[in-house]
Amino acid sequence: MFVNRMPRYEILSADAMATLDRGWRRIVSEIGVEFDSPRALELFRRAGMKVEDKTVFFDPEFVLEQVAKAPREFDVQARNPANTVHIGGDHMVFGAVYGSPFVREGDVRRDATLDDFHRFCKLSQVFSELDSAGGVVCEPNDVPLDSRHLDMTYALQTLTDKIYMGNVVSGPNAADTIAMTSILFGGRENIERTPAVIALINCNSPLRWDERMLDAQFEYSAANQPVVITPFLLMGAMSPVTIPAALAQQIAEALTGIALSQLIRPGCPVIFGSFLSNIDMRTGSPCFGTPESAIGLLATGQIARHFGLPWRSGGGLTSSQVADAQAGYEALMTMLPTFLAGANWVMHAAGWLESGLVSGYEKFIVDIEILRMLQEEFTPLEIDEASLAFDAHAEVGHGGHFLGAAHTMERFRTCFYRPLLSSSDNYERWMRNGGKDAAARAGEIYRAKLAEYEQPPLDDAIREELADYVARRRAELGD
Repeated sequence: MFVNRMPRYEILSADAMATLDRGWRRIVSEIGVEFDSPRALELFRRAGMKVEDKTVFFDPEFVLEQVAKAPREFDVQARNPANTVHIGGDHMVFGAVYGSPFVREGDVRRDATLDDFHRFCKLSQVFSELDSAGGVVCEPNDVPLDSRHLDMTYALQTLTDKIYMGNVVSGPNAADTIAMTSILFGGRENIERTPAVIALINCNSPLRWDERMLDAQFEYSAANQPVVITPFLLMGAMSPVTIPAALAQQIAEALTGIALSQLIRPGCPVIFGSFLSNIDMRTGSPCFGTPESAIGLLATGQIARHFGLPWRSGGGLTSSQVADAQAGYEALMTMLPTFLAGANWVMHAAGWLESGLVSGYEKFIVDIEILRMLQEEFTPLEIDEASLAFDAHAEVGHGGHFLGAAHTMERFRTCFYRPLLSSSDNYERWMRNGGKDAAARAGEIYRAKLAEYEQPPLDDAIREELADYVARRRAELGD
């Protein structure tokens, strides 16, 4: 787990923050937010909020009172204690791509399968830069829709020993995830004491929380598992085209969703979520790695800290269809502000392609390289007498070189970052090695890593109990 001790890059003035504060307050009190859930509406009604049909009109001070109940920081336990993570503060936790129905291997784009899901879990396990495989690393379209959440959860629990994300397609799917997590960790009381699964609850922006997501939120928050309350904002489609308008809407949606979690279970952990970019106004297609998304990301970090909440945003996002130069620079355009703003929970950190429609094997490796480099870059520089290397100057003197100096020989193996993917060979050596570009080299790396993968140990009794649960629930679901 990476701890980012570099200063945060904050771009909003006090006047700007005050203007955004007025903006979200007007939205929640004058326009209101729709909650498509009788249970949610009843909780808000009992709390004294005005409810008309499915729309809740909020007292902003009530919202802030509820938000203040959420913890600023918390732990999420992994079955391997060495992989337990801390959410909040200076900690950054990274997970793989999430939700893609397709995969890309080289020139082939196709439906994702359960085997692909397994392989992405294995890749997430072998790279220490990732703290989690995530959740729906890709959508396994070759297994039944009603029960595939069981297959995915079982794979995350057995092929990795890192933290994972829970299914949010429905309340029953969320309940299955919680039940399987309870088996893995020795009982529900153990996961209520220290959370063990994170769930992504997306707003149906603008200003609407749908029934399925809310049902899942009720399950996870009642069990004291953290939910990432995330407005889904593509400016020009789900929000106005101006960044300040999108930020005000994002605050309104996120804080009202967080308030619901605190009504369900006061003090339960939440994460202020942000998924903010824009559309191409010529085609309507979603765009990623844009300057607007980077500005929104930097602003969101400052906003979340203002409310005292851990937050999610960023990742290796791109609109590119393949692991090419566009994929690389757009991913960096998103991941660099992710580090500058100090996001605590970073989804889509490896493998995202084609605006999230595709999980890419080669792109996974490109993103790992970016992540490795930024983690190195954001490690504070240590300056002391040894690093000043005065003795090396005395040894080499004027006009010499440092290649053979004692200071160099003592440090040459570790003094500079050694890339996983990048090539610095001269042209002749590069040609002798096949003249491969970064995508081709990435393909060799992911295949080699899969060949090296070793499944982390798991108690046979726990594995059998999990398998029995999956078999029983699959039968109950008619699959």
